[in-house]
Amino acid sequence: MAEGPILYTKKVMQHFMHPKNVGEIKDADGVGQVGNKICGDIMHVYIKVSKKGKEEIISDIRFKTLGCAAAIATSSVVTELAKGKTLKEAMKISNKDVVKFLGGLPPVKHHCSLLAEEALGEAIYDYLKKNKRQIPKELEQKHKNALAEGKESKEHKH
Repeated sequence: MAEGPILYTKKVMQHFMHPKNVGEIKDADGVGQVGNKICGDIMHVYIKVSKKGKEEIISDIRFKTLGCAAAIATSSVVTELAKGKTLKEAMKISNKDVVKFLGGLPPVKHHCSLLAEEALGEAIYDYLKKNKRQIPKELEQKHKNALAEGKESKEHKH
């Protein structure tokens, strides 16, 4: 049985055709890399962190994504949502926030929003680990889940 075409919202298409914050930060403070070997999507998120008083702010964020329209759009959106936020605020950005911002995603593409959330989380995790900082339990658990999913997806063969 053939499936119909995947329909994207106007916002998804805007972020796919004109993504924000594309590129790499050469001297990034934190780098997150996640992938789904089954669908082939690979995301890298790079963050620069600045002090603003006692708070640490994501002052710059970039991404490089190899993937479908939804993967590129969700990467773009997660960078837009995180830029200028404190690390604590950025850690709370969920895939549901990304999907809501885009006005929805087809169910078959929801995994892209999860990858975008995980890539951001991994960049923050990397920053905290490099700076020998305490890693919140929720972030530690997300990191373990991302590692397990990466390992699991490598074991599947199509």
